[in-house]
Amino acid sequence: MANYNRIIKETINSKIGSGKAIILVGARQVGKTTLIKEILENRKYLFLNADNPTVRRIMDLPNLEQLKNIIGDNKIVFIDEAQRINQIGLTVKLIVDELKDVQIIISGSSSFDLGNSLNEPLTGRKWEYELFPICWEEWEEKEGFLKTEQLLEHRLLYGFYPDVINSPGSERTVLKNLVNSYLYRDILEFSNIKKSEYLENLIRALALQVGSEVNYNELSRTIGLNKNTIQRYIEILEKGYVIFKLTSFSKNIRNEIKRNRKIYFYDNGLRNMVIENFNDISIREDKGQLWENFLVSERLKQNIYKDKLTKMYFWRTKQQQEIDFVEVDANKISAFEFKWKAKQNAKISKSFIDAYNPNISIIDRDNFREFVLIKK
Repeated sequence: MANYNRIIKETINSKIGSGKAIILVGARQVGKTTLIKEILENRKYLFLNADNPTVRRIMDLPNLEQLKNIIGDNKIVFIDEAQRINQIGLTVKLIVDELKDVQIIISGSSSFDLGNSLNEPLTGRKWEYELFPICWEEWEEKEGFLKTEQLLEHRLLYGFYPDVINSPGSERTVLKNLVNSYLYRDILEFSNIKKSEYLENLIRALALQVGSEVNYNELSRTIGLNKNTIQRYIEILEKGYVIFKLTSFSKNIRNEIKRNRKIYFYDNGLRNMVIENFNDISIREDKGQLWENFLVSERLKQNIYKDKLTKMYFWRTKQQQEIDFVEVDANKISAFEFKWKAKQNAKISKSFIDAYNPNISIIDRDNFREFVLIKK
């Protein structure tokens, strides 16, 4: 099985011994446990897997003496799937405040922070990082330019979950298991959603609208749930690292649409499994959606991993003028149009250019690397 050099590995490693908890969050199966174990490979540490009921029982609000007995002489404690432990934030706070020579590292997936179990108790006491499926930079570094170039269309179909990449020929089986276990079972368990068919129908509807503006009222009518419930389910899917949204950019122009949103999936393979479509790129009607989802999700990974203060948007007016992707970094505005194969005369809206004087780029199959690889 291939191991990928994750971009945030050295950043996390540099925080060990800092006196604060290290928290790594992200979806199941993106490689959180693998990454932390690699970082700790040559160190002695205590590993506690909260998927184990015994671990959950002994870590359920222990007092200080119990914690000392559990930790023993270990100076590093790694708790995996920590969202399964009741009030884990209070336990971690106790370790950080009272056992100052112990480095606590915790990882969690899906609805890890739904109950704010960590944020409030650990204010000022934590370094928090997000891990996503393998990004293009990590993949190209491991596999080389030629192989990744040849397999771009394959990745647009099957995505970048580590197990998917490492299981050539069995990608659909891996993705199916991932959807059934993580997408539905885990999220249903942690969110108290009673009827799984509503969640399934919503995720499918969102998958079919990738890259398009999403209207909660329309979704409400389609799914048969009220608007507030739709909004809550979408927030759960965001916190579960299934989807993320971009809001519309608006500053100067009277007819700009100000409150709409687009929704994207963190991973193309997961999206395609939801709609059960792995047809070849050449015959797909949603080729443009797959390309846009790939580019925007890769850009998001880069901005987060490299600690950019960049804000991401799309832009549209009531007259249907639009920009696929807008980035604001300090006072610099950049506008991007995404094309699988750009035409010679591809242009960006003159209204946007006149209003904002942006940097302009057309991103297509030939030059996409400059968009998905950002220098730190």
